[in-house]
Amino acid sequence: MGREYDVVILGGGTGGYVAAIRAAQLGLKTALVEKEMLGGTCLHKGCIPSKALLKSAEVYDLAKNQAAEFGVDTTDVSLDFSRVQERKNKIVSQLHQGVTGLMKKGKIDVFEGLGRMLGPSIFSPMPGTISVEMKNGEENEMLILKHLIIATGSRPKSLPGLEIDEVDVLSSDGALSMETLPKSIVIVGGGVIGIEWASMLHDFGVEVTVLEYADRIIPTEDEDISKEMKKLLSKKGITFVTSAKVLPETLVKESGSVTISAEVSGETKEYSAEKMLVSVGRQANVEGIGVENTEIEIVNGFIQTRPTFQTKEHHIYAIGDVIGGLQLAHVASHEGIAAVEHIAGLKNEPIDYKMISRCIYSSPEVSSVGITEQQAKEQGFNVSVGKFPFMAIGKSLVNGNSDGFVKIIADKETDDILGVHMIGSHVTELISEAGLAMVLDATPWEVASTIHPHPSLSEVMGEAALAVDGKAIHM
Repeated sequence: MGREYDVVILGGGTGGYVAAIRAAQLGLKTALVEKEMLGGTCLHKGCIPSKALLKSAEVYDLAKNQAAEFGVDTTDVSLDFSRVQERKNKIVSQLHQGVTGLMKKGKIDVFEGLGRMLGPSIFSPMPGTISVEMKNGEENEMLILKHLIIATGSRPKSLPGLEIDEVDVLSSDGALSMETLPKSIVIVGGGVIGIEWASMLHDFGVEVTVLEYADRIIPTEDEDISKEMKKLLSKKGITFVTSAKVLPETLVKESGSVTISAEVSGETKEYSAEKMLVSVGRQANVEGIGVENTEIEIVNGFIQTRPTFQTKEHHIYAIGDVIGGLQLAHVASHEGIAAVEHIAGLKNEPIDYKMISRCIYSSPEVSSVGITEQQAKEQGFNVSVGKFPFMAIGKSLVNGNSDGFVKIIADKETDDILGVHMIGSHVTELISEAGLAMVLDATPWEVASTIHPHPSLSEVMGEAALAVDGKAIHM
């Protein structure tokens, strides 16, 4: 006979384990099924390891190219990439132990293995009972549940016909495991992940070329941010080719070299490097989990849900990357909490995705919340825009990095803030003020009335808010 639970969570990534913790807090008997390692993609193959590498790249670039400006002599600086990887692995291991400890603290049963949903059976008249093929080879476990939360996440996708072998042609997963750095790389895709890798690898000393299908890099960001990012990274030495349609059938892999062609402005051009990184988005993990045994709907590869995160099977919920939308760890976490609280009968407001901050951890960083200027105009808003450069902020000069700006978009008629967009050093730490301002429905005047400490990078928010009405002080 199987084990019985109030809630079973399929997938132990950020969304899954946070949902499990919240369920345990609410007194629900909870089980979590994870086929690989607790923490999922974010901890082991995404957010944390990539940011650890980005930090090492930042320190190396600072020591090699910028330290002299601070009066610090760093002659003969060298990079030990094996130690870079050791540091990354140590951070991941420490956080993994922390998540494991949280499961024990919450008395959450963790099953290590591949979980699949069954149809109606002797175990339950409803579909969704989970059969766990245990990783350790033990007999399958049957988890009988009142509610199920699917949090199986996503994985890197590729272009049709462009095979990723994780040797010459890498996904972000494979790139994280590189033992040595290539001398050169072609990155297919200039979105968030592609730009982070381009920035990181360049700062490590790799020659980088980015091929982007759209007419600009990071095309989901505000156009001014996109232009500034291209300008600053091009100045560093990264090559960008936009409006580039990569032709997978032209891929040639030879000893120590990868070559591919792309259509650019009506011409076919060839691009060669030691390695290739394919970064063209992510696809949901919906295969092999028994969706076919349920009435759950999948559209364009993603599980369809209500605002409550219920699927067509009302006792089965889905959260995180597997439902599409903003594929971000902090989004999955809050979706998991919302789903569990709905299961527990608590009332909460639907998540307003316009209020969620988004970050790119390249050098320079990008962060944003709300809609872009173009989106605001397309939606019929008459907008006021305030823009203020970091160059006029004293702390930026002290820090030795004054590139970038903050841009605030407001509705002229209501004075509501519609979006805030930042590019520059440490902006991923500054965006939460903007997010809070939007949640509280603050106006630019109210943000400007907040007395920001001097000298601090946060002063840029006050000045950009003043700039919306043409009242910036230091510009």
